[in-house]
Amino acid sequence: MSKGAKLAYKPVSMVGGVLAGAVAGAVVRRLWAMVSDSDEEAPAALGEDSDFWEVVLAAALQGAVFAATKTAVDRAGAIGFRRLTGAWPGD
Repeated sequence: MSKGAKLAYKPVSMVGGVLAGAVAGAVVRRLWAMVSDSDEEAPAALGEDSDFWEVVLAAALQGAVFAATKTAVDRAGAIGFRRLTGAWPGD
């Protein structure tokens, strides 16, 4: 792919990253509420009142959801970019 096409894809990628973060955050909040039977946010690593394994589980959930969401948004963005430009934004 040409450098121009890669440069043109940068804004798409940046918007996708922000969108993925927002969607992942909403999904994690909803999943955590179901898993923990609580309306509270997932516990932070340095939260004093949280159990060790609860914090680790929350982090694993957040990581998995963010990675899957980011990948889905990146892939959809790449497919859309190719449809519009004819160039694949990857390697």
